[in-house]
Amino acid sequence: MSKSNPVSASASPVGEVIAALTPHFGERLSTAPAVREQHGHDESWHETAPPDAVVFPQSTEEVARIVRTCAAHRVPVIPFGAGTSLEGHVAAIHGGIAIDMSRMTALKRVSPEDLDCTVEAGITRKQLNAQLRDTGLFMPVDPGADASIGGMVSTRASGTNAVRYGTIRENVLGLTVVLADGTVAHTGGRARKSAAGYDLTHLLIGAEGTLGVVTEVTLRLHGIPEEIGAATCSFAGVDQAVATVIETIQSGIPVARIELLDDVMVRACNAHSGLSLPEQPMLFLEFHGTAAGVAEQSDRVAALAEANGGSGFAWSTRPEDRSRLWEARHNAYYAALALEPGKKGFTTDVCVPVSRLADVIAATRADIAATSLTAPLVGHVGDGNFHLILLVDPEDKANMAEAMAAHDRLVTRALDAGGTCTGEHGIGLGKQHYLAREHGDALGAMRAVKQALDPHDIMNPGKMLPPAG
Repeated sequence: MSKSNPVSASASPVGEVIAALTPHFGERLSTAPAVREQHGHDESWHETAPPDAVVFPQSTEEVARIVRTCAAHRVPVIPFGAGTSLEGHVAAIHGGIAIDMSRMTALKRVSPEDLDCTVEAGITRKQLNAQLRDTGLFMPVDPGADASIGGMVSTRASGTNAVRYGTIRENVLGLTVVLADGTVAHTGGRARKSAAGYDLTHLLIGAEGTLGVVTEVTLRLHGIPEEIGAATCSFAGVDQAVATVIETIQSGIPVARIELLDDVMVRACNAHSGLSLPEQPMLFLEFHGTAAGVAEQSDRVAALAEANGGSGFAWSTRPEDRSRLWEARHNAYYAALALEPGKKGFTTDVCVPVSRLADVIAATRADIAATSLTAPLVGHVGDGNFHLILLVDPEDKANMAEAMAAHDRLVTRALDAGGTCTGEHGIGLGKQHYLAREHGDALGAMRAVKQALDPHDIMNPGKMLPPAG
C-alpha cells in the first residue's frame, strides 16, 4: 500500500515547508494525490511511496530555496528527473518534498571547439542530442530510457555506447549542485584535467541524490561519426556469442556497441517490436568511423563470429535499419514484460571482468533454468555488464522469495568473479545490503562522507547506504 493522504499546511515540519514555499511557487507546488503518486515510483517493482508535495523549480536559485527551507525544518528532499531509474531511487519512503527538475531543460552553453557543453539537469539525453545535431556533435551515453542528464549523473548511468565512449562518469567535466544546507557549489570545470583539491565531481556522480541536488552539468561531447553501421549475428549458444565478444575486445576492434540478447529476449523483442530475428542467442553491434573503417571493423567481427559458429551476420549503414534495431533493443524491458502480462520487472544488473563473463553468464542461465522464473538476459557485454529481467508478481510471496534468492546468487557470483553488484543501475533501495559485501570497511568512509555533507540526513534518506548496525 502506498501513502496517499496529502499533508495539510499545519504545524508539522512538512506542513510548514509547504506553507513557506507556496507563496513563491504557486501552482508549481502540488499536493495533488495523482502528482504525488506519479513521483513516488520509478520503473522498478519497488512499492510506491509518494512525497508529501512536489515542487517544479526553474533555476538553481529556486532549488536552493527549496533545500534551505527543507533543511530549516529537517524535511526530506528527493530529486526527481524522468522517473526511469530501476532501484526505487525516487520513492519518498520518509515523505518529504520531491524536486521535479523537468522545467530546467536549457542547453546553456555549447563550445564546438572544446567539445563540451553545459546543460540544466532536467534536459533529457534525446532533447540534448536533438539540440546538438547542427553542431556535428553528440553526447554518447545512452542508457536506453530517455533519462534526464541529472538523473544519469546521480545514478552513474552507462548504456549501449559505454564500451567505446565510456559511462557518464567519463563524460562529465563539472557540476553545479545544491548541498544539504542550500549552499550552491560548483565542482570541476572545463579543463580536461585538474589536480586541484578533492575530486568532488566524481564523488557526486553516482551519489543518487544523497549528497545534494545536481542542477547543472558540464559534459564532454564527441563528433558524430562519418559512418555508422549496425549488425546482427546469431549463435547456437550464449557461450559462442560471449566468446566472440571477448575476442572482439581483446583484438582492439573499436566497436561502439556490442549487445547480447539470449533466446528468450530475442523472442520477446520479435513479438513486441515486430522483428523476425532467429530466436537464438544474438549479438547486436554498431560500428562508428569512416566508411572504410566501419567496413573493416564489420569484416573483422564477422570473421570472429564465424569462427565461433555465428551465422547470418548482416550489417547495414541505412539509418532506418539501425533505428529499428536499436529501438527494439531499447524497448527490451517492455518486451520482456509482455511475455507475462500483469507481472512486473525485477530488473537487476551486475558487471564482471570481461574474461569472466562467459563463466558467469553460463552459471546464471543454468541457475535460472532450475527455477520456475522467466528471466530474459540482455547486456552491454562489451564491458562485462549484463542484466536479468525477472518477471515477478510482488503480491506472490513464494514467487518473490524465489526471485530474491536467484538475485542473491547472481550478485554473489559476480562478486566472487571480481565484479560488482551493479554496473549501472545503482543501489537505491534494492541493493543496499550488498554494499558491505562489496566494499567492506570502506562503507564506514562512505557513511562519514554522508554525515559530513548531510548531517541531518535530509537528502534522499534511506537510499544507497544500508542502516548502520
